[in-house]
Amino acid sequence: MTQLGALTSPEVAELAAAGAVLAVPVGSTEQHGPHLPLATDADLAVALCTQLGAQLDSPVVVAPLVPYGSSGEHEGFAGTISIGQQATELLLTELGRSATATFARVLLVSTHGGNTEAVRRAVARLRAESRDVSVWFPRWPGDAHAGRSETSLQLALAPATVRRDRAEAGNTTPIAELMPALRTAAVKGVSPNGVLGDPAGASAREGEQLFTALLADLTDYLNRWPDGRP
Repeated sequence: MTQLGALTSPEVAELAAAGAVLAVPVGSTEQHGPHLPLATDADLAVALCTQLGAQLDSPVVVAPLVPYGSSGEHEGFAGTISIGQQATELLLTELGRSATATFARVLLVSTHGGNTEAVRRAVARLRAESRDVSVWFPRWPGDAHAGRSETSLQLALAPATVRRDRAEAGNTTPIAELMPALRTAAVKGVSPNGVLGDPAGASAREGEQLFTALLADLTDYLNRWPDGRP
């Protein structure tokens, strides 16, 4: 693992000249029910970027985490900090412009669903400027937010941060059916405890399996270096 912040400027120049990719973890600071930490999305982004470097022969440099994003759908829950769609897009656009002055390729690893449209717009703008930037999003079947999947992942990555005694089901309606209500009432309006799913049955073993699958997909994505379709 090579962390950008731990390197000197000449060391970065050497790695960039050797073809290093800059992997940027893009997370959020938002509620994840009564049992998961606000950094749940961020923890996944950092873990994926960190492990990515161990999977490849070519060098990967991991940028500092972008800890804030567009989390307005989680407003009303203490601790959620959202900078909104426009600010997220602008932040990532300017980050990409600056980073590509050093690195030929920049990969955003975005693990918060609410960031998706802002990240896509930023990447599209950067690519329109002939900058080699792309984005990878994790996908898995199951609960949408703070349910079994995310709880399992957090148990695998940072078990001490999971308040298992506080875990409880939220709104278990399939996300496709719930989306119209989510758009009008946000998460608080459809799930008072902030959970969209049920964490029952979550385990570190299941989380490790899910993380391994996500890392394999991310590694394959980078190995094929995207063709501009973020």
